[in-house]
Amino acid sequence: MRDGREQSWVWLPGDPPTPCPELLTEEEAIRYLRLDTVAVKDRSATLRSYRKRGLLKGTQVSKRVCYRRMELEAFLDRQTEEVPR
Repeated sequence: MRDGREQSWVWLPGDPPTPCPELLTEEEAIRYLRLDTVAVKDRSATLRSYRKRGLLKGTQVSKRVCYRRMELEAFLDRQTEEVPR
C-alpha cells in the first residue's frame, strides 16, 4: 500500500508478461512504451530523442539512465492530450 492506496499490478508485455517495476531499465521502458512493436529503427535513440526534446525525463542511476514508471505514464498522458488520434 502506498499513499493510502492499494497497489494495482502493472504488467510489461512479453511472453510471458512480467510485473512492471517502479524503476525501469531502458529495455523495460521500450517494452512499456511498446516501441518494440512499431517500425522504429533505433529504439534506444528514440528514448534519447524524447529526453533531449524534454518530452520524457530519465533518472540517472550509477552509469545508466532508468525511467520511473510514473514518468512514462505521464509521458503517455501528455502525448494522448497533445496528439490525439
